Amino acid sequence: MIGKLQTNKVKFLFPHFDYIHSLDNLKLAEKISIEESKNKKKFKIFIQVNLGNEDKKNGISIKELPELYHQAIEKFDLNIIGLMCLPPQNGFVSDYFDELKNLNIKFNLEELSMGMSQDYLDAAKIGATYLRIGSSIFGHRS
Repeated sequence: MIGKLQTNKVKFLFPHFDYIHSLDNLKLAEKISIEESKNKKKFKIFIQVNLGNEDKKNGISIKELPELYHQAIEKFDLNIIGLMCLPPQNGFVSDYFDELKNLNIKFNLEELSMGMSQDYLDAAKIGATYLRIGSSIFGHRS
């Protein structure tokens, strides 16, 4: 599951998805944990980080990331496998990818979800393990 996830939609994910790429708050972490217990299934989860602190993008700030990460692991027993970002499109995406990679290392996480159709080569060079290249495959949304 990629994209903004509302807490009231979590229960519908279980038969369809194994991964969540967009955990960005404690309320959502709690809801995922509750539904995982009910369904006896664990998701592989990425925490979405808003590296550029952009108002129009989802994701947790770097400042709030440690608390969300530790609560997700310790309090909610979530399977956090990596970090995810949608960097600002200011021409310096490699700097943001480097920053996310360093955060991933800091939290000792294995997977890194970054890079889309326009910047996936930069993301791959820096170490992305998951790329989101939908528009290159399916075309742009209308």
